[in-house]
Amino acid sequence: MQETPFCLRVGHLLPYSMSDSNTTNFTNPSTFILLGIPGLEADHVWISIPFCTMYTIAVLGNFTILFIVKMDQSLHGPMYYFLCMLAVTDLVMSTSTLPKMLNIFWFNSREISFSACLTEMYSIHCFSAMESGILVAIAFDHYMAICDPLRHSTILTNSVVGKIGLAVVLRSGILRLPYPFLARRWPYCRTNIIPHSYCEHIAVVNLACADIHISSYYSLFDLFSVIGMDVFFIAVSYTQILRAIFRLPMKDARIKTFGTCTSHLCAISALYIPDFFSSLTHRFGHNVPLHFLVLIANVYVLVPPLLHPIIYGVKTK
Repeated sequence: MQETPFCLRVGHLLPYSMSDSNTTNFTNPSTFILLGIPGLEADHVWISIPFCTMYTIAVLGNFTILFIVKMDQSLHGPMYYFLCMLAVTDLVMSTSTLPKMLNIFWFNSREISFSACLTEMYSIHCFSAMESGILVAIAFDHYMAICDPLRHSTILTNSVVGKIGLAVVLRSGILRLPYPFLARRWPYCRTNIIPHSYCEHIAVVNLACADIHISSYYSLFDLFSVIGMDVFFIAVSYTQILRAIFRLPMKDARIKTFGTCTSHLCAISALYIPDFFSSLTHRFGHNVPLHFLVLIANVYVLVPPLLHPIIYGVKTK
């Protein structure tokens, strides 16, 4: 028996007559309609308060990091350059989603053009991959500082840091390009209503009236080849770091050295745990309430930009 298309299954979630007004067949609609958080429409204003607060703190915190590093010459080193890259990435990723999300919550402004939706989709996935790549670079910086400190400054020169940053940008930009291109080629019919607060990849392509296995398989490949490989390289770095720490003769020295890594470990947890949880539940959590999936996806784009300046601001003098 053929499975009912996702676009039909969400019809009962629509709070107004749009489900009736958008039932004509079309291909590549001019606009999509974002529902916000389906099932929690009555609470949108209350939900917007913590969202807006988190966004404000994230913007202020990340701009503060950029300002302090720029003004303090003693911070012009590899670790702080990577932190600046992370701050810029956080600002772009959160700004690509939060303003539109707040428009939905406050003003019921739910329309988004097809091109803007694909641009938002690309920005979210591209800059999340950049965040992951920068965390790998920070892990390498910690590895060199702890395991081979005499060569740290000679290997991680400004030129090498710039090349690492460029490689992270190119990798993320190229590997995430298929998301909007594949989404654009699918035909969309019966509804242009996205049961989400932003143009998340799976939420958009699930509206297509076509076999979207290519998008789904590429998404899984991308998840495990990019995030999976990054986690692997971070794990290898920390294996070597822990071996070097345990070889230190004094307990106080071991604790102090490991303490330099705690900020990075917290940042890793803040990014990867929501990412894997959101990606896997969207694909396999068929019995998970839709509003819960959307909230988890929002946590993924909101929490890392909020926590990174707090984590590094508290742990770094």
